[in-house]
Parts: sequence; C-alpha cells; structure tokens
Amino acid sequence: MGKTFTAGLVGVTGYTGMELARLMTQHPSMELVRATSRSEAGKTLAEIYPFLNGIKIGELVITQPDARELAEACDIVFLAVPHKTAMEIADDLLKEGVKVVDLSADFRIEDKATYEHWYATEHTRSELLAEAVYGLPELYEDKIRDARLIANPGCYPTSAILGLAPALKNNFVSTEDIVIDSKSGTSGAGRGAKVGTLFCEVHDSFKAYGLPTHRHTPEIEQEVSKLAGADVTLSFSTHLLPIDRGILSTIYTKLAGDADLDAIHAAYTKFYAGKPHVRVLPKGQLPETRFVRGTIFCDIGLVVDPRTHRLVIVSAIDNLCRGASGQALANANLMCGLPLATGLPTAPMMP
Repeated sequence: MGKTFTAGLVGVTGYTGMELARLMTQHPSMELVRATSRSEAGKTLAEIYPFLNGIKIGELVITQPDARELAEACDIVFLAVPHKTAMEIADDLLKEGVKVVDLSADFRIEDKATYEHWYATEHTRSELLAEAVYGLPELYEDKIRDARLIANPGCYPTSAILGLAPALKNNFVSTEDIVIDSKSGTSGAGRGAKVGTLFCEVHDSFKAYGLPTHRHTPEIEQEVSKLAGADVTLSFSTHLLPIDRGILSTIYTKLAGDADLDAIHAAYTKFYAGKPHVRVLPKGQLPETRFVRGTIFCDIGLVVDPRTHRLVIVSAIDNLCRGASGQALANANLMCGLPLATGLPTAPMMP
C-alpha cells in the first residue's frame, strides 16, 4: 500500500467545499485532515453536512484558517475561498512549503493588469502569476505534475476550452467570430443567499446574465489564444438554467477550410486519445448534462452545417465536479504523483 497524502481544505462551507468533502470520502490515497471556516469553526463536518454522518471524515472538526498549522498537518491544501482572499493565503502556504490548488480566479489570468481590470481589485501577489500552472490536465498534465501552485480553471472556461482546443490546434476554424453560448445550473452562482438564485426566482424560468462582461471571458481568451497561436477575441454569453448542476456550452465557429465532419471528428478523437475524461461522442449524438453529473467527464458533440459553413461544438460538464472540485482533486493527484483519476467517480449521478 502506497503513501497516504494529507490534505487541507480552506473554505469548506460553499458548494465547492461541499463537493470536495464528498469526493474525499472515497479517496484511497488522500485523507482530509484539516477543514477551515471562520463562520463554522468548532463544528464537525457532519454537523454542517449531514450526509457525512457515520463516515470518518464527518468527525473532522472545522478550525480557523492558519497557514502555519495547515502546513504542519498537510501535504497539499485546497483553497475554496473568494478571489482576493485566495492570493493572500496561497502565498502564506507556499512560503511554508505546502502545495496549493486554488479554486478561485486569483492565479488563472497571467497578466496582472487584465486580472485587475476584470476583477476590479489589486493583485497583491502578482509575482506568483508566472509560476502558477493552469490546471487543465488535457493540456498541461506534465506541468501540473511538477507544480506547487495550481490555478484551477473556471467551470465555464473548462467547457469552452476543451470544446475548442482540437478545432483551433488543427486550424479547422477561423479565430474570428467565435461565439460561446453557455448555460449553467444555479450552483454555479455559489451557496450564498441571493434573491436572483432563490427557488421561486429560478424555477420554471430561463435567463441570460453577465452580458457582455462575464469575468471568465479573459480566462477563455487567454487559453484559446495559446491554442490558436494568435490573439483571439470572442463573444461569451452566459445563462442560468433552473437545474442544480451542469453546464452546456454551444460554441459557434466559422470553418476556415473545406474539412467535413468525418475529418473533424477524427481529429477530435485523435486529440483526446489517451485522455479518457473527454469523451468525443459518436457522430450524430449530442451531450446532455445528466450524463456527466457528479463526474469529471467532458462530453463533446460536433455538427458541421454546410449551409452556414459553421462548425458547431457542444460540450457538457458538471460545473461542481469537472468545473471545480473534481478537477481540483485530479490536479492534486498529479501533484502527488498519483494517477489522475484516483478517487474520482466514473458513473454519473442518476437520474
């Protein structure tokens, strides 16, 4: 039996913290030994999450966040706290010699000025931006393995970047006039009480929001520009679905040549060969959020419209698992020298 790695979770009370606690219950090589919250310190995890009753992890007592104490107890620490807060504690933990997976946006955007423009706050630890590795395993697995600081991707960007990557790398589509039309379940808005995400506000309705200023826009543009080898400016539209979890992104692109669906599908299949958590669906089949719920799978469907000369890409992920906590755990696995999928579920939550 190999080594068991010890992990800490800073910010256990949000949906991403809840999801990470759920995933850690079945991890064979990583144990959650610290969970922190300023508001819930002194309680056990089972007291705030009754689904952990009778499970060892549920007995863990929540503490106040303290970088030195976390460093003494943990090999790796997950940060599930808001932007601005994360950069401060990440720096403290790194100085104590701990590996960090940050689920906030603080280290995703490489340019300090771009971050400060979109997030309207100063980046006080910008010296770490060049070191942070963007935690999308399909693109950066080797770098993730050697990293001590991971910028865990946003949920929407994960669906968009994985959907676009093979098309851009193979020059199938123009870098101009890309439109990403994304819909998310309400858990993507966080666990805090807000009128706009109350049941009666969301149920039996459907709305757009954050147009055209959603903060994930520069993150997507940064990564797809690398894939394209050119600066890409795109349209990114977000919508709120009356479901708990899941993201469906429909991506509209203009074909740059005469490639047909057979050639494009073959290229996607080749690009993601050996990357089993991206499933390129058979031709004629399109993704649904229910088939990825609770997993780190990203399902991709492809449609070529010869009439409009478009390649339409549809991708589906679970915003909490693939889009946050599950991807964070996959990154932690790689950083600890474990197989990427260790402890991660492969069957979706059904129905």
